[in-house]
Amino acid sequence: MLQRIQTVYLILAFVVSGVLPFMFPLWTENSKAVYFMQSSLYAIFFGLSTTLALLAILTFKKRQQQFVINRLNMILNLILLGLFLYHSLNLSGGANVPEKGIGMFLPIVSIVFLVLANKAIKKDEDLVKSVDRLR
Repeated sequence: MLQRIQTVYLILAFVVSGVLPFMFPLWTENSKAVYFMQSSLYAIFFGLSTTLALLAILTFKKRQQQFVINRLNMILNLILLGLFLYHSLNLSGGANVPEKGIGMFLPIVSIVFLVLANKAIKKDEDLVKSVDRLR
């Protein structure tokens, strides 16, 4: 399980969506950092993304199912990114100018790791199919 590169990519996606949101603020309003936990919608999406990454890690024997779970996780992260984009475009630009935090880019990093994992899963699946043809 851990010797496969896609498991490493999935563990990194798990860390990006499950651990790093606690460390990096999403944005700053009135000199106060806003983390994802202060909005239940973002917490739900980050939690679902973390759960899907963990589920994909645990289904290492079923490559097709792992591939589909990663695709669902990518769609979920794209929705999360869209919510961040919508919120950042609707931030008020008054005297206290809100600043965007690095936490808003976490779904992009997670999507990159999920794409790399899917590429490695596809490579494994092609290898297994080619060996089956030789039998």
